[in-house]
Amino acid sequence: MSMKLAILGLLLEGDYHPYEIRIKMKDRGMDRYTKLQMGSLYYAVDRLAEDRCIEAVETIHSDSRPDKTIYRITDAGRKLFEQLLLKKFRDIEPVHHPLYIALPFSRHADPAVLAPILQSRIRDAEHRVNHAYQLYEEHKHIVPRSAQHLMIGLYEHARTDLNWLKRLHEDLVQGKLGTIGEPLFPEDASDEEDRGANSSL
Repeated sequence: MSMKLAILGLLLEGDYHPYEIRIKMKDRGMDRYTKLQMGSLYYAVDRLAEDRCIEAVETIHSDSRPDKTIYRITDAGRKLFEQLLLKKFRDIEPVHHPLYIALPFSRHADPAVLAPILQSRIRDAEHRVNHAYQLYEEHKHIVPRSAQHLMIGLYEHARTDLNWLKRLHEDLVQGKLGTIGEPLFPEDASDEEDRGANSSL
């Protein structure tokens, strides 16, 4: 459904052939911050066309390359787009992280082996923070606020991930991963966070 939402959303901006849609998805990094499988794009386009959510407006013929069919969104496609969009806002999914399954057992790892792996992840996280911030700075005056919310969200998630990894690495080098009864946060800070999370909007 995410692929169909992305295709229909891009076709709201203009008429494109599937390869152009693929390039726009790549340029906007959609394959990095969502679970889009680029290999399913052409299949999704075919299904949308069969369901009359998009329609061909032109076919570009070439002797040296395959034909390119340009599509536009239909009224049925606009209705489906709205349904998919609102469903994404309603859906509440748990946060999954590849480290979550490993963290409870990380105290059994060899610190000399695990430390450089975490350092590499920290460097990658620093790169993502810097890239997200640069992306926002370069586009904040030329994209709609909805896109700015996306970029700020990517930046803030990257910063949180970076701080989390640094904290984990510090405990690792200090030999604290097996420590029991020593909270990561002071009690008052933890209570304050709980109060903030439970406060009404």
